[in-house]
Amino acid sequence: MNWLGQTRVRFAVIAVIAVLAVGALPCFAGEVAVLKNGFSIRHERREIVGDVTRLYVTADGASFVDVQTAEIEHFEAAPQEAASGSRLSASGKSPPFDKLRASSVAKYARNGTPSSGPLDLNEVVNSASGRYRLDPDLVNSVIKAESGFNVRAVSPKGAQGLMQLMPGTASQLGVPNAFDPQANVEGGTKYLRELLERYNFDLVKALAAYNAGPQRVEQFGGVPPYHETRVYVARIVKDFNKKKAAQEKAAASSAAKAGAAKHASAKSPTSSNAQDSSLVQAKARSAQTSSAQTRQ
Repeated sequence: MNWLGQTRVRFAVIAVIAVLAVGALPCFAGEVAVLKNGFSIRHERREIVGDVTRLYVTADGASFVDVQTAEIEHFEAAPQEAASGSRLSASGKSPPFDKLRASSVAKYARNGTPSSGPLDLNEVVNSASGRYRLDPDLVNSVIKAESGFNVRAVSPKGAQGLMQLMPGTASQLGVPNAFDPQANVEGGTKYLRELLERYNFDLVKALAAYNAGPQRVEQFGGVPPYHETRVYVARIVKDFNKKKAAQEKAAASSAAKAGAAKHASAKSPTSSNAQDSSLVQAKARSAQTSSAQTRQ
């Protein structure tokens, strides 16, 4: 057998081994969970935990995302690029942008490469909200409805990241990488502020424009007759109002406790004065008794 023939045989053996190795992988590896809101989350494996489905976004299972099972439309095989090893680091683990926690996300540099150290999403939201004079609870409600706090969320229409910025919108807002959580929240918050100003701070119209586009809001003179948009607006308003109601309840409870403490402290001096008065009267009677005994 000549050198060329030996090489062909060697490659054929390697190909067979590769096919067998792929066939040995668990059937749930490299899937994409498609949610009812149109978003998708790539994951390595999944399991049911109560009424949620836990999606493990890293091969080692160190990072996962919990999604309400009822919100998942279906599962499908991940695209070839996502399933291949091209996105894996030298250690065989998914890169940091797949690591998602309830209140922190992976930190990205402006050039799109991950940088060291965790990034607190609350700090990012508070910073952007303060800069554009918006309630951080509102921004968080928008992020929750848009991406479910998934840094790598991509909608069927191409919207990307936490606040689901379309590439054209991201470019106009000066966001070079929509998967950079800090830049994405900054751009999304700025855009939301612009929409609020455009519609004289009519939150419903601004949210409708964020979802369906300003041209549709102006075309229909308000929330367009799209089921998706109306559900989207209602979801955010409900979530935001729920937060405010909880805060008001907590504030009322705190005020009631403070009032009770103040009332108790106000009663305490009166009781003390009464005791002092009784003591003075007792001393006076004792003095009178002693004086009478002395005269006798």
